[in-house]
Amino acid sequence: MNNDPQSATDAQTMRRKRIASPVFWVVAAALVAVALKLCIALNTEGTNDVLSFHQFASDLSQHGLEWTYRHRPMFNHPPLVSYFLRGIYSLGTVRVLQESGLTFPFLLRLPGIIADFVVVLIMLHLRKRWALPTWSLLLLALSPVSIMVSGFHGNTDPVVVLFVVLAAYLCVRNQPALCGVVLALSCGIKIVPALLLPAFFWFWYSRQRTMRFLFPLVVTVTAISIQPLLNFPIPFAKNVLAYGSYWGLWGVTYWLRLTGWSQFAVMDYRNLPLAESIASNALKIIIIAAALMIAWRRRNMDSRGLFGSIAYVWLVFYAFAPGVGAQYLVWPMAFLLVLSPTVFAYVTAACSLFIFFFYNKIAAGLPWNLAVSNNGIADQWAPWVTWPWLAFVAALTAEWLRTKRRNPSVRLLSLESVGDSNP
Repeated sequence: MNNDPQSATDAQTMRRKRIASPVFWVVAAALVAVALKLCIALNTEGTNDVLSFHQFASDLSQHGLEWTYRHRPMFNHPPLVSYFLRGIYSLGTVRVLQESGLTFPFLLRLPGIIADFVVVLIMLHLRKRWALPTWSLLLLALSPVSIMVSGFHGNTDPVVVLFVVLAAYLCVRNQPALCGVVLALSCGIKIVPALLLPAFFWFWYSRQRTMRFLFPLVVTVTAISIQPLLNFPIPFAKNVLAYGSYWGLWGVTYWLRLTGWSQFAVMDYRNLPLAESIASNALKIIIIAAALMIAWRRRNMDSRGLFGSIAYVWLVFYAFAPGVGAQYLVWPMAFLLVLSPTVFAYVTAACSLFIFFFYNKIAAGLPWNLAVSNNGIADQWAPWVTWPWLAFVAALTAEWLRTKRRNPSVRLLSLESVGDSNP
């Protein structure tokens, strides 16, 4: 037994240093957020997405993936999600788990809660490397957006975020093969990370490691999607690849709907009037073209610049997207933090306001238990989308002007490469 007073003093000093460390406080905040999300998930049903996923899980278990794609047009998820849903559906019927509160709604939200914690740890690992402010990491850990979406909503979006952040982190670690696998897994949960593929492709191309990235990505995507691609490609493409979110509830399409013209009045994602289809496709083309341009022009960026490129793609996406769900607002946050902690803070505040009032309206007030959204009450909460949409538009404009001030030769439409190592 060591009774050396000096050793005891040194041990106390080390404990004080650990407690005073930013790492301690960020991890502590993240654990508090995990506890809060678990509490919410154990005591609420969530949104109507939980009800939809439960129906999908039942259909998948009884009829299989092909039948579900053909008879449930709203099931717009890749096959990887179907395996997960069937698994938790089986677990959710186990009586012992039900009595413990581990029902389907909780099991659906649990991976997202875990994913949020891992994302914070990844960003914490990059703190010193990129001099990320401690306050921004604390905000990421305790983000109201994350707490409400992961703890209450009930969807797979936080898991998508984890895989995209991990893929970008693997670029920092210079591991192209694992990056390809992880990015493919993100696309196996939702198709939207495919929008970021050009940024990753050109990042590895500029380092002459294209095939080390592409081959594992293609193999993984093929393995995940081989069943629908070979056996029922049309329903798969129609449900998953062609999904465009609801018209008229976000950004440009919301303002077009407010014109009162009947051609812009339908709130749906299927069988849209001609004018809505044209406008929606035009907005998608703008987003895709911008994603390609950003990836090409910033191909010589370092790994932090890749995080910035992804942030720019997300800013363009939210500025021009035909439709955005509340749960989508978790996608860009880690990348905005790297691009600009200040922008991240403003966007988080705006998104938090919208999500709170959205859930509060569709849950008929506090306390929330089951929140069901429908077109009949959409106009009661839709004006709140103005706040996050304007925040994204303002952030995109501010970042473009900032870049232009630093490099006056940069034009809005240009194929010139940008070699600056900053985001």
